[in-house]
Amino acid sequence: MSNTTSVTTTSMRFAPINLGRWLVWSLFAILLVVAPLIFNKGASLSILCQMGTVMIFGLSYNMLLGQGGMLSFGHAVYSGLGAYFAIHAMNLASGGTLPIPVSLIPLVGGIFGMLFGVLFGYVTTKKSGTTFSMITLGIVELVFACSLMFPDFFGGEGGISTNRVMGEKVFGISYGPQIQVYYLIAFWLFISTVGMFAFTQTPLGRIINAVRDNPERVEFIGYNTQWVRYLTLILSAFFAGISGGLSAINFEIVTAENVSAVRSGAILLFTFIGGVGFFFGPLIGAVVGVFLTVLLSDFTKAWQLYLGVFFIVIVMYAPGGIASILMMNLRLMVYKRFGMVAPRLLLMVAATLLACIGGVMIIEMLYHLTLESANGTVMRLFGTEVDAAGVTGWLIALALVAVGALMFWRGRPAFRQAWDQANLEIEELIRKEHA
Repeated sequence: MSNTTSVTTTSMRFAPINLGRWLVWSLFAILLVVAPLIFNKGASLSILCQMGTVMIFGLSYNMLLGQGGMLSFGHAVYSGLGAYFAIHAMNLASGGTLPIPVSLIPLVGGIFGMLFGVLFGYVTTKKSGTTFSMITLGIVELVFACSLMFPDFFGGEGGISTNRVMGEKVFGISYGPQIQVYYLIAFWLFISTVGMFAFTQTPLGRIINAVRDNPERVEFIGYNTQWVRYLTLILSAFFAGISGGLSAINFEIVTAENVSAVRSGAILLFTFIGGVGFFFGPLIGAVVGVFLTVLLSDFTKAWQLYLGVFFIVIVMYAPGGIASILMMNLRLMVYKRFGMVAPRLLLMVAATLLACIGGVMIIEMLYHLTLESANGTVMRLFGTEVDAAGVTGWLIALALVAVGALMFWRGRPAFRQAWDQANLEIEELIRKEHA
């Protein structure tokens, strides 16, 4: 049989081409192209641009945490310093000193992010585990302090600003309109995602997984685990710097917040929420994180509370992140067992939704009474006017929480039984396939 006609039903592999992989990457590219055509209202383009930069940042961080098991509290150093050098390069280019187009500014951020990865990584990767985490925390605090001590470079508290519209237009592109900035970010996002996925298929990408799982055995077979972690961090810093360069173009300003521990903590939360055990987890985490921190903050002062609660729930009940939930349900669909779980799953989702609506009502009314009471006790909530000081709103909120909690408690045993039964049948099918 010719090797161009052999097809396997499980992996969609059309030798020597992996059709499944080509299909996924093609859909990803199409999604990036059509996204601004679908979400074209209000500030949607700005939100999409922020999601794109955070996606690259999250994927670069996952090279450390997900693939290498290195919990870093200072990854914003590489993104932020890359952003600073990128914005200085833009100012030099606009002044005619540095002949570089805006399209290549992210590469400047990536190069300087990588250089600082060479510098700081040599120190941080000499240790692993908790010690590594504490050293990275010290590094980010050191850089943040320097950003206020050296205003000539960092711009002090006001930061450094620029104008991304400079020079002559190239093919009609000036990067003045936000849509042009979006497609620049989308281009670099696609290239960076392909590059970071390719890294997972390299010998270094494989051995860093082994260092994460069993460093002693890796040393036993002759590898220097410190150098493996060091090289991985350098590559991670490069892509983080690209993210910083794109951020500088998008916002046209870089401040000390870009190199702060707060930003490092934020990307840790987003990546964990998306799922550190999956390559595409940070992509999901970036979407959810930007939604919770940018969109939600426009509607409620309690957005940080919602982010914290959501993160706690993920850690407690889905430590693999949102990606793990999607993959577990996809597994049921692939083996045609999702129908066994679907009715009970819908019941659990409905119960959770009811309880969440009631909880949101309670939180928003509390916040209104404590922070906005001077403007009256009447507030708009879910499109209707609610008196935060009245009894009716509180009774409805408590009733929703109680009904949702009761439905969840009553439906959980049946859901658990159906879930376990479906997965047992899948394991039996897999066992028979390999028998």
